[in-house]
Amino acid sequence: MEKIMPNRLDRGFYMYQKEFEIKALEVLRSGWYILGNEVKQFENEFASFTGSKHCVGLASGLDALWIAFRVLGIGKDDEVIVQGNTYIASVMGITINGATPVFVEPDEYFNIDASKIEEKITPKTKAILVVHLYGQASNMKPITDLCKKYNLRLVEDCAQSHGACFDGKMTGTFGDIGCFSFYPSKNLGAFGDAGAITTDDEKLAEAVRIFRNYGSEKRYHNKVVGANSRLDELQAGLLRVRLTHIKELAEEKQKICGRYLEELHNDKIQLPKIRDGATHIWHQFVIRSKQRDELMKYLDEKGIGTIIHYPIPPHLSEAYSYLGMKGGSLPVTELYAKEVLSIPLYNGMTEEEQARVIKAINVF
Repeated sequence: MEKIMPNRLDRGFYMYQKEFEIKALEVLRSGWYILGNEVKQFENEFASFTGSKHCVGLASGLDALWIAFRVLGIGKDDEVIVQGNTYIASVMGITINGATPVFVEPDEYFNIDASKIEEKITPKTKAILVVHLYGQASNMKPITDLCKKYNLRLVEDCAQSHGACFDGKMTGTFGDIGCFSFYPSKNLGAFGDAGAITTDDEKLAEAVRIFRNYGSEKRYHNKVVGANSRLDELQAGLLRVRLTHIKELAEEKQKICGRYLEELHNDKIQLPKIRDGATHIWHQFVIRSKQRDELMKYLDEKGIGTIIHYPIPPHLSEAYSYLGMKGGSLPVTELYAKEVLSIPLYNGMTEEEQARVIKAINVF
């Protein structure tokens, strides 16, 4: 019996193979491969999809994060509040600029606990970075209120939440800047690295446009020391194809996860919860278990792959040992790191594969 992978990208390709191949050839034959029409069109279409005024395509989600803080002027001696249980790239976006991450524990929905933010605000706090983890929108109302109250910048890490909404408004449109990754495994995935920022602020959009292209507005006229972080034409074209199908792709994942929520019954696991007012696009289906490692091994023996998102919280990683945080400093974050497990979920997953996963977990 074929092993069920935690994620499969080939199925998503075969669903629209002809459209992807036509677009790839069109771009290859155009003779224009960097910052051309495909990027412009994708930026317009993605801005319109999210409800933002501007979108600027970049080379990756990490670039979107660090460039966002750079253009906001956040750096040395500044603090940025971020949740503890995120992927390390969120934190790197802050520290690449010399700013200090200040960690807040997550809530029961795996997102930042909005009730714990205010106590972490100091005179050095310049921004809050909200991560919409695993595909569920965070609790945005109290967070936007705090940003107004303390005059803080708000940056959203939407790497896993393309299309998720809170109170009907899409992630990436609440703050100053929304940062997106189009890494192949994302719900809107490219066929390589790709990212973007969204913003309603024309000056910020223009600053990112200049910064991504060596700091030049016009060829060989460099305004700032920038970066080389451009979304390329081929990825933009392929993303445009995928974007036309994002609704049915999201609905398919919602159907699979609806089945998981209904049919998984085992008192050794805790199913994910959905917050009132938030939508979930199910980038990952993350369960919790006190016997996580045992469950993982058992599923592997049954030919079912799983992944831990994420086994080492950023504050305990070697990269951030200089922050001097020890085990026990973020107990909820650390508990999640010991208990979370992402079970198989991908577009094109068959009903038979879903049934195998459900049966195996229920028997554990």
